[in-house]
Amino acid sequence: MYREHTVGVVVPAYNEEGFVGEVIETVPAFVDRIYVIDDGSTDDTWAEIQQAASRVNEHALVVDTHEVTSTDGGLAFDQRVVPIQHEENRGVGGAIKTGYQHSLEDEIDITAVMGGDGQMDPELLPRFLDPIVEGQADYTKGNRLLYKEYRHGMSSWRFLGNSVLTFLTKIASGYWKMMDPQNGYTAISRHALENVGIDELYEYYGYCNDLLVKLNAKGMRVADVAMPAQYGDEKSHIEYPTYIRKVSGMLLRNFLWRLKTRHLVLDFHPLALFYLFGAVAATFGTIGVSWSIYSWKRLENPLFVRIALSGLLFTTGSMFLMFAMLFDMQANEAREVQVYD
Repeated sequence: MYREHTVGVVVPAYNEEGFVGEVIETVPAFVDRIYVIDDGSTDDTWAEIQQAASRVNEHALVVDTHEVTSTDGGLAFDQRVVPIQHEENRGVGGAIKTGYQHSLEDEIDITAVMGGDGQMDPELLPRFLDPIVEGQADYTKGNRLLYKEYRHGMSSWRFLGNSVLTFLTKIASGYWKMMDPQNGYTAISRHALENVGIDELYEYYGYCNDLLVKLNAKGMRVADVAMPAQYGDEKSHIEYPTYIRKVSGMLLRNFLWRLKTRHLVLDFHPLALFYLFGAVAATFGTIGVSWSIYSWKRLENPLFVRIALSGLLFTTGSMFLMFAMLFDMQANEAREVQVYD
């Protein structure tokens, strides 16, 4: 246990032979459950998980028997590591969903996620747990972008892509202070896990962006935890053309769903109408400007009146969008926490 709270760690692994065993063995001793999910690997990841689980569980049983340090929450300490195997690859989000579901069944108080590739320092885990234990947040996530020195080792291409996705996720989720939404080092309270509809969690790599939107719709508090980027010899399984297309579409759908759910169904706030009017006006204004220029060039029609009216419509729409974003920031300001060094 950690500060009177039971803790579980979900470790998703797909072709992480040579990495996942060390991850399992270095999870802090205060963690009560380690749910290791082999997501249909084609190498010896499953065998490595079983071997590491056997060693860790045997050691935990000896400690529990001889030092009387079993948890107070009724958890069997000899089953500290719970190996789970997917027959088919479901994606990292699908693996994490499986871990979350087992954590809910075991009534774990806080559930963290640590990748099976060894990129996440287990010694940092208390920094993710403390805001939840102290009642400051319902969900914590890593942030590698806060300090320049923390971004050391992150390629310029990866930093650019992360920055773009950060901006898009700010809009979609409503957490405007949040950065580095792709960071998979996270922790979530049982209360949040029970209320965000985890069975509907997006199963592709954008699961973390999807979860942020669901958390906001339910009014949950999110904390960004500063942490350094850490890369090793592991290989990324992301196919970026497919990734960008899928995640961008998902963020657009989630943005519209959040506005409807939180600001029209569960409660009412005019920012949803500001977003709608602004988007429609800006779109028609853009079309009008383009048509005005085309008709002037090709059809020799007068330009000034048409382009002035279209420009005014575009400007009005843009202003409504800016006001909507401002309202969105104000509505969510109290639900964001920053955890520095």
